[in-house]
Amino acid sequence: MIAAHVFSLAYGQPASDTLAPRVQTANGLLEGVNESGLHSFKGIPFAEPPVGDLRWKEPQPLHNWEGVRKADKFGPRAMQLPLFGDMNFRSNGMSEDCLYLNVWTPALTGKERLPVLVYFYGGGFVAGDGSEPRYEGPALARRGIVTITVNYRLTVFGFLSHPGLTQESPHHASGNYGLMDQSAALQWVQKNIAAFGGDPKRITIAGESAGSFAVSALMASPLSRNIIAGAIGESGSLLGPRSTVPLSEGEQYGTKFANSIGADTLASLRALPAEEILKATSKPGNGHFPVTVDGYFLPASPVAIYAAGEQAHVPLLAGWNSMEGNAGSITGNEPTKANFTNAVQKLYGDHAAEALKVYQVSTDEDVWQVATDLASDRFIGFSTWKWSDLHSKTGNSQVYRYFYAHPRPAMRSEMGNATAGLAGGVTRNTDSAVKKTPVARGAVHSAEIEYALGNLPSNRVFDWQPEDYIVSGIMEGFFANFIKTGNPNGIGSPQWEAVKSNGPASVMHIDVHTRLETEKNRPRYLFLDQLPAK
Repeated sequence: MIAAHVFSLAYGQPASDTLAPRVQTANGLLEGVNESGLHSFKGIPFAEPPVGDLRWKEPQPLHNWEGVRKADKFGPRAMQLPLFGDMNFRSNGMSEDCLYLNVWTPALTGKERLPVLVYFYGGGFVAGDGSEPRYEGPALARRGIVTITVNYRLTVFGFLSHPGLTQESPHHASGNYGLMDQSAALQWVQKNIAAFGGDPKRITIAGESAGSFAVSALMASPLSRNIIAGAIGESGSLLGPRSTVPLSEGEQYGTKFANSIGADTLASLRALPAEEILKATSKPGNGHFPVTVDGYFLPASPVAIYAAGEQAHVPLLAGWNSMEGNAGSITGNEPTKANFTNAVQKLYGDHAAEALKVYQVSTDEDVWQVATDLASDRFIGFSTWKWSDLHSKTGNSQVYRYFYAHPRPAMRSEMGNATAGLAGGVTRNTDSAVKKTPVARGAVHSAEIEYALGNLPSNRVFDWQPEDYIVSGIMEGFFANFIKTGNPNGIGSPQWEAVKSNGPASVMHIDVHTRLETEKNRPRYLFLDQLPAK
């Protein structure tokens, strides 16, 4: 109680007032919540609501408010379809009015200048929210880090390109609104975070999956790259083949979508209810809104920007998981050598012989692992490798690469149907309880999030074991050290060498027995790197 009282007094709150922490931002006074020694401020607006005429426009500066604004609950999540079973929202409904962020701070006076983490959720740019418990901020905040999650526009609302939108834009650009939301949030953080005890010169950005794609984009964009002090990417980047498209191609997708719903003008598009537009994205062929090289947020393709060394020159910690993809997506239901060989020949044609050398299968017993490796590389492993490899050559900064291999444990046998859907890849059972399932062979996509952010207890689906907490402590320690110093090394952590731009690279293999290894799979990525984009 004393801590909250001191924090409140630091911002002019009389001693007789409530002990809820208050912070004066550039736009007005916020009142948060004291959470077991930390202060949280949820549902903070960082831009004007992108509704009405502001639908499909870059985020606009936030208007000031009078009096005290309560910041004690999460804001609405962005418009999205219920696509993924592992998402558990605590947001205040769903709305186009979604540009809110959340802050957890251990600061007591507002003068501490603590390191800052800004985390962007995953979900393929079509789903997700900063209220999900797996992104909760208290664990890192208790390590002395001001921790922030950010909402941004998704799917058609966040990434629609259209010739009419391009024409009306002062930058002659359209699309990428969700990424511009993230940039606006970073600008808000830089301007206001000192009031929460954070250091505006020590802002690390991080994210998983689409959030990791976003981190690679924010490092490349002139709108945000000068704000960033460090970057963490978990599984994915925009440096893969076809990760972005030219603006003209994005406009074609947008025109096709608009025509499909009978909207031949921007006015008619903006007049449609958000729910109707969202529903239309569920129709086959209607849900693709790619990131565009728009000439504004992205002046060139991310690969070109990184190759030229024009990205943010900051330390990067990036990696991916051991089972990002599914072997069955390559071989079908029969993981045999013959099926694998046939699949590779169909995928790579004239390059198949070379592919079979780097993804080598000797017997049927080899197929599951090699097919998993190929599926994982094609999905997200290669683009993450490409990002970290190129940044190590042109970014004038240290790059730390990891390979996360610890599988989640079995699900808790007592969990009921209502929570079964919170686990990645879990379907709802018709039985009265979720049955005990075997442990996966590897770390599936998104499996590391709760470990890295210290949030295992937030997920009650899995039967966490002591070794899970060991792995979480190691990975969370790596992240905390990196956020504080730009280097993951610290007392109690395995020694981690940075990637060398020339010669064998080091990779931190994160598992129960975490250890540094020499990169083994570079030939696979060099093979994929020389293929024409399809």
